[in-house]
Amino acid sequence: MVLDKKTHDFSLAYYSGDRNTGSVTVVRRRNGNLDTKQLPAAGESGKDKGLKPVFVGLTETDQAITLDPASKQITISDSFIVDAFPAHIYSDPNSNRDWFMYDGEKETGNDTLNCGDKGSSVTVVENTASADVKYLKTICVGRGHHQCNFSYPSEQAPQVPHQAYVSNLIDGTLSVIGSDPAKSESYLQVVATINLCEPEKDGFDAPQIPNNAFPHGLVYSKVSGKVYNLNNGYGTIAVIDPLSHEIEQRIPFKGFSNLFISPCGRYVIGRGADRKSDADHVIAKMAVLDVTNNEILDQIDLPDVYISKYFFNTEGSKLYLTTSSSGSEQQQANLKTDAVLVFDLTALPKLKQAAELRLDSPTGTLDFLAQDGKTQLVFASNAQDGVVTLICGETDEVIEKLSVIEPVSHSRLWLLAN
Repeated sequence: MVLDKKTHDFSLAYYSGDRNTGSVTVVRRRNGNLDTKQLPAAGESGKDKGLKPVFVGLTETDQAITLDPASKQITISDSFIVDAFPAHIYSDPNSNRDWFMYDGEKETGNDTLNCGDKGSSVTVVENTASADVKYLKTICVGRGHHQCNFSYPSEQAPQVPHQAYVSNLIDGTLSVIGSDPAKSESYLQVVATINLCEPEKDGFDAPQIPNNAFPHGLVYSKVSGKVYNLNNGYGTIAVIDPLSHEIEQRIPFKGFSNLFISPCGRYVIGRGADRKSDADHVIAKMAVLDVTNNEILDQIDLPDVYISKYFFNTEGSKLYLTTSSSGSEQQQANLKTDAVLVFDLTALPKLKQAAELRLDSPTGTLDFLAQDGKTQLVFASNAQDGVVTLICGETDEVIEKLSVIEPVSHSRLWLLAN
């Protein structure tokens, strides 16, 4: 099947950079006509990393939104500050608030501007894709690197509160933050710090902070009403009650470095990499945990693959995995660094690969254009070629490549509402 590439209108933003400076390009197709517009460069701020403007997003009229970390002032401009910091963003699925992660200074893990020597921070902003954007609060948590996820009430677990969970890699803790505006006493406040320490594995007599839990992988299941945190340092998953903040169970889960939850909420999927068993090949590892009984139901190995990021299509029927580079020089020579792997989630708990796409260069991020709840197009950013790749949402065929920018090392894209 060949999809008529002029069938669907779309608008997307494309950030590209080299970890120091970058640019933002808006790409639109209307009635078959393609328009590519790069925001004018505003020059560098000249500030140290912790003080650089935070890139928040674009307004409805394609203006750049930035946040000054010191003054907390938001600026909306036709131009883009080229060294604005593109922070890790986590969107609350039940609100219009986005959470921006800051890992702190490289040497200490502290956000000295906002938290002194007590940790690093997360910043909460609402309406990040609008001229009505509003800074809400910067909250001190533990020392990063951070991941974030959100608990909320569901039909299966109606008692669960709206809360944000932030993992603190250096400290070995989770910060629990209230995210329900109706509860003023806890809203955007740290309500608990969960110590992930397993003393016997660290040689401690009692739980300590910092520890060697190294949390990296954090999901919430609307089916079980529990939070699942992967402790890479211990090779376990901590199952956490969002009401009591207690660790109810620790599940052995060695060899994995991140978690994601299936859209249905029943399955926790782990991904990792084996770089030790074969000197010539990296082997990606995946496993499926059923939250109804906390049993591992399937595991697979993928030779010459290092999984980078994961994305779900609009229907929740497909999982897309991007790949990147890792391992020794010989292992990297054999890696499929330009692959996007597609898995059929209707086969869960079995991990069934449905397609392998080769896009000629590594993929930064994906986004999905849907109509009536069905994915029509998948967009991939391929920075090293300076292109946006369009993929058919039904057949997963590559249908078009749009030249956007000069080749750079890193990129991400996201669909715009207009």
